[in-house]
Amino acid sequence: MASLGINLDHVATVRQARRTVEPDPVQLAVLAELGGADSITVHLREDRRHIQDRDVELLRHTLRSRLNLEMAATEEMVTTALRVRPHQVTLVPERREEVTTEGGLDVVRQLPVLRQVVERLQGEGIPVSLFVDAEADQLQACRTSGARWVELHTGAYANTTNPAAELARLQAGTRLACALGLRVNAGHGLTYRNVEPVAAIPAMEELNIGHTIVARALAVGLTTAVREMKALIRHPRHNLPANED
Repeated sequence: MASLGINLDHVATVRQARRTVEPDPVQLAVLAELGGADSITVHLREDRRHIQDRDVELLRHTLRSRLNLEMAATEEMVTTALRVRPHQVTLVPERREEVTTEGGLDVVRQLPVLRQVVERLQGEGIPVSLFVDAEADQLQACRTSGARWVELHTGAYANTTNPAAELARLQAGTRLACALGLRVNAGHGLTYRNVEPVAAIPAMEELNIGHTIVARALAVGLTTAVREMKALIRHPRHNLPANED
C-alpha cells in the first residue's frame, strides 16, 4: 500500500505572491499530518520562488512525519541538506524559467556529478532519491549512482490522452527499478481523478502530491483534502481515469 507525501510548495507560492508571512507552510504541515500525511515534501529552489530556508529548518524540527527535501544537485543545496539533515533528499532537475519541474533527471548524462552528490549525502546518513522518467537506461544509471530510491515522473501519465499506455510504462519502470534493488516513489501531476491506478502499482511505496491537494483545500480545508486523497491511495479501485477535458 502506497503512503502519501504532501508537497506544500504551492502554499508558499501564495505567501510569496505578497511577500508576507501567511499562509505558513509550517502551520499547514500540521494540518496535513492530521489528515494522514505520511511525509511532507518541499522543493527549495535556487531562486527561492516559494519555499524559503526558514521553512525547511522549521519543518525539520516540527514535523512528526518525515521531511523530503527536493533540490538541485548543486553545492549550495548539498551544504543546506547536510546542515538541515532531512529524512530524505530527492534530487530533481531545475531550470529557472520553468513554472514547475518539467521532466526527470538525465542521470545517464549527469552520472559523474550525481554519483558524487549521492555519495556525500548517503555517507552522512541521508537517503537519496532520483526523480526520473520510467526509462530503462535512466533506471540503470540510477542504480550505478548508488541512490537507494527513485521517484518516477508521472507527468506524462497525468497529461496524456492515452493513460493506459503511460500507466503500463510506469508499471514496467517500477518492476525494473525493483529488480535493480531500488525502492520506488512516484509523483507529478497526480490528481483525485487519476491517482488510483498509480497507487495500485505493486511495490509503489509513496506518492508525492501537491497542487491538486492545495487546490482542493481551498474548498474543503487541508485536513479534509489530505484525508480524501489518502482514502483513494489506500483503497484504489484499479480503474483507469476518464480523460479530463
